[in-house]
Amino acid sequence: MTCEALNNVRQLAMYHKERLQELLEPLVPLIVKSVKNPRSAVCKTALMTCADIFKAYGDLMVHSIDPLLVQLFLKASQDKRFVCEAAEAALISMTSWISPLLLLPRMLPYLKNKNPRIRAKASVCFSKSVPRLDVVGIKEYGMDKLIQIAATQLSDQLPESREAARNLALELQAFYEKSQASTSDEHEVEASASPDAESWEAFCQSKLSALSAQAILRVTSTTTKECVTSAPKEGLAVGC
Repeated sequence: MTCEALNNVRQLAMYHKERLQELLEPLVPLIVKSVKNPRSAVCKTALMTCADIFKAYGDLMVHSIDPLLVQLFLKASQDKRFVCEAAEAALISMTSWISPLLLLPRMLPYLKNKNPRIRAKASVCFSKSVPRLDVVGIKEYGMDKLIQIAATQLSDQLPESREAARNLALELQAFYEKSQASTSDEHEVEASASPDAESWEAFCQSKLSALSAQAILRVTSTTTKECVTSAPKEGLAVGC
């Protein structure tokens, strides 16, 4: 009966979302209860319902998302494969359909959660949401905040968190260098007068502690070198 009710919610979200919208507030706690259900079939159906309501309502879900987040992060790190896959799909739907400017502050507390698995899944979702910010969005959220988050997660105990932080650092570096290049085009005289102040290295060192800046720069510079080394070169043989 619970699975049937959840499937009815999914159908309403997809085909009659205006009629379901007024019921969202009392409905979310019931979905959370179903996600916690020990019966795998019920849990999976509830997770699929989450994915559908994220897609249907997008930013309207922001104020109801807090009780869902911790359960989605937990289920995405479970050993039961089909539950884990359904939770991952729900998280992808969440990061795809909810504005990152609204979602990032909601995920921020989970980056410091005591449970390392929750931290890891939160880190992955956070790093996937940041690239969806445009130039204005990143400036509004704060480039300095984002680089500090990436530096903190780089030292996490789980490889999944560290890899997410690495991806985030690379995204931030690409954005920073692109924005600095466009600024240099507009203010060529000022840029040539103080090139060091605009470098990625100088930015990291100004916003982070020495150790954190070193960690971020190691990640970004190593990846850049790897890309250059792995680039195909016609007429050249690479050997030891």
